[in-house]
Amino acid sequence: MDTAELIENFSFLEDWEDRYGYLIELGKELPPLSDADKNDQTKVEGCMSQVWLKTKIDGDILTFDGESDAHIVRGLIAVLRIILSGKTKKEIQETDVEAIFKQLGLESHLSPTRRNGFFAMVERIQSEARK
Repeated sequence: MDTAELIENFSFLEDWEDRYGYLIELGKELPPLSDADKNDQTKVEGCMSQVWLKTKIDGDILTFDGESDAHIVRGLIAVLRIILSGKTKKEIQETDVEAIFKQLGLESHLSPTRRNGFFAMVERIQSEARK
């Protein structure tokens, strides 16, 4: 799935309970991180729930996996994987994640703490892309 398909899928869901359900389903599809990958280096600060992002850089391409103990946050990690994982460092830095976040309608339906956590994950990924 790519970003355009993700936006289209969200646009078909008019009810926010359906959108939350879809977000949770996306999160369930994430491959789990190993216990060894859940450490201080992969832990994302600024999130209310436990969040870990494991990034890998191969040449100029950055990929990542993630996990959280919260279903909605796992879904947000899945959304970020669709938007950013497998892109070049330059593409990641140039992607307007906030605009996509708004297109998905997430800004008005997530709590401020979840929104802050989401953007803490974005910052972690963009920081890795700047290295």
